Amino acid sequence: MTNLAIKLDDNVPAHISLEGVGRGNENVGQNIVIPRIKLLQKMSNEVDKHHKEYIKGAEIGDFINTLTKQTMTEIYCLSLTFKVQWAVWRNHDAGGGYGGSFDTEEEAKECKAGQELPEEWDIKENHAHLLLIKDPETGELDTTPVIFDFASSKLATSRAWNSKIAMQGGDRFASLWKISSKSVESKSGFSYMNIDLDVVGWAQKEDYEVAEGLYDQYTGTSFA
Repeated sequence: MTNLAIKLDDNVPAHISLEGVGRGNENVGQNIVIPRIKLLQKMSNEVDKHHKEYIKGAEIGDFINTLTKQTMTEIYCLSLTFKVQWAVWRNHDAGGGYGGSFDTEEEAKECKAGQELPEEWDIKENHAHLLLIKDPETGELDTTPVIFDFASSKLATSRAWNSKIAMQGGDRFASLWKISSKSVESKSGFSYMNIDLDVVGWAQKEDYEVAEGLYDQYTGTSFA
């Protein structure tokens, strides 16, 4: 049996190139998980210290990357593209859960019907915004897009954002936006967190060019 000496080094060695797709990944294409951004509410598992999904330091009103579990108090981003979908969600009282997003309501109904207990699942109209996040500390634009879902009470905010982007003019990704959270109250007196949106300014040239290339790559992609 051969013994392998494994040496870990955070520095990229000279013989490794991180440029381009990376040989061996040519056929991966869109067979990847696109991370999602989630706004944490009072009932979110991530803020419950006794839940297995609890994230240390996470607070109500924070945003979380569901893949990396990174939390953010606010988000600076370019909006790459937008799609109306139908999402299948498990009721919170039944444990919660995401069943998937579909381009038609009929596909969503098929997904719900295929669940073990269909009555525990709901179908909701969903506005999926594909974003590129910019680090406000370093100014670096993350080239891995994330999906921010706007559903239920956030649909009005989503439509307003689309209108504001259109009023700005140019490509959808021509402007840098700031997303933050705010507490609002429903007609029944229930308080919850919703979205605040502010335009920061025009995208920097290098960020715009990155977004332009990624737009071509992700156009027509199914936001599963």
